[in-house]
Parts: sequence; C-alpha cells; structure tokens
Amino acid sequence: MSKPVPERYRHLRTFAFGDSPELADELLELVVRGVKIATCSTEDEPNTSAPGERWVVLDGRGEPRCVIETTEVTYRRFNEIDSSFAHDEGEGDRSLAYWRSAHRAYFGRLGRYSEDMMLMCERFRLVEVFDLPHTEP
Repeated sequence: MSKPVPERYRHLRTFAFGDSPELADELLELVVRGVKIATCSTEDEPNTSAPGERWVVLDGRGEPRCVIETTEVTYRRFNEIDSSFAHDEGEGDRSLAYWRSAHRAYFGRLGRYSEDMMLMCERFRLVEVFDLPHTEP
C-alpha cells in the first residue's frame, strides 16, 4: 500500500501519462529519472495546464508517485513539432523520427490523429518524488 499524497499536494489535479498502465509506468520512470521534461496532448483534452500549475502524476495502478510543475505551454500542430521538443519528451532514442512514429501510434489509438492536429505542448520540472514501491521479482 502506498503512502498518501502529502497534505501540501492534496488539492492538486492528478493524471497519468499515456493510455495504458504499462505506458503510464514507462513514462513516469522517465520523469523520475529526469529524462522526460515535456509532454503533449490534444488541445481539447481536459488536462490543459498553465505555467506554474502543479500536478500529481499517477502510476499505472493509479497511485500517486510524484509532483511536476508546468514551466511552459505552447500550441503547435503535430507536423510543427521540432527536434528540441521531441528530445525533451524523452522517449525512445529522443529523435524527432521516433517521436513522430510513437505519437502517430498513440493518437491513432485514440482515434484523433492527423498531421495538422493542434497539440498543447508542455514543458515541466520535477518537484518531488514520493516513495516508490518495491517491485516484486
């Protein structure tokens, strides 16, 4: 059983990265390691953010694992994402080619993909990591 969210963060909104428990855990690990410092979503998702806003990030089981703070929000079309943003997302080999492939697949699974779709592109910083569970062998 995990520890509860510290009192100072209980008012924050929560979310998990990705669209599956496995992807949520994979992306969370990148955040905790300091590799993933950006993310994107469709502009009409309910989890829009603003600079200075903090979020509790959940793992694939819905357990709170860390707090991040939004540092920048921009809106760009899918086909306008550059290599710097792809690198900051921290996934795969961190290349723009990998980013495009992975995100075409992701947004395709959601039934929302198009080359000119508008994305909310967010950069963030890691504020605090909560105790992580020990994995069973």
